[in-house]
Amino acid sequence: MNLCIDQGNSRTKIAVFDRNNMVYEAAFDQTECEHKINGILHDFQVESAILSSVVHDNAALEQLLRQTCEHFISLSHLTPLPIRNTYRTPGTLGKDRLAAVVGAAFLQPDTDILVIDAGTAVTYDFIDASGVYHGGNIAPGVEMRLKALHTFTQKLPLVKIDTNVDFLGKDTQSAIQAGVLYGIVLEIDGYIERLMLKYPKLSVFLTGGSAVLFDNKLKSRIFADKNLVLTGLNRILQHNVK
Repeated sequence: MNLCIDQGNSRTKIAVFDRNNMVYEAAFDQTECEHKINGILHDFQVESAILSSVVHDNAALEQLLRQTCEHFISLSHLTPLPIRNTYRTPGTLGKDRLAAVVGAAFLQPDTDILVIDAGTAVTYDFIDASGVYHGGNIAPGVEMRLKALHTFTQKLPLVKIDTNVDFLGKDTQSAIQAGVLYGIVLEIDGYIERLMLKYPKLSVFLTGGSAVLFDNKLKSRIFADKNLVLTGLNRILQHNVK
């Protein structure tokens, strides 16, 4: 079995795979990370593990995984991949972005794919049907836009998003909510339409913590997959162990 760990600044997502089948998944606060992973290593016969982390001081967790698992990979820009990465500065490419495109290419092989990850930021990444990753763009996410409107003005309030807001706001609060929500919806639709001019058979994957806000408002057909990064980590691990 394979253990895949996606460790962020405050939250960690993990999954256990039996080959390509996810048999367990969980998410928890960063403070619980080592305790939770210890329990998983006890409950499952994990042979291989991969860690994608933004945490700088991670020596204890890495040591635990190296001692417990036959194969362990700490994902970096030097890790061999089942795709070809043409990003000019691979060392600066977010590991979650990289894993997500690998996961999408595994789920929809031989396909031109746009991966949209809606989280703190909204990222757009493109991989073509031959498995070449071309790069992508980064834009502010929902909370970032809401906070920016409040922080950089004197009178606009800090509001929470409302997915039921009308397309045109009727007051300041709903104007901010609609501006942020539908601004991102139109942005996503615009990326899809622009890429489809060149890649008419484009497939689109939507993932990330804010994905649920948009998936039923988009014009184009998409594949919503909350575990796309974990699927990609498992594929990278398989590629290296094999």
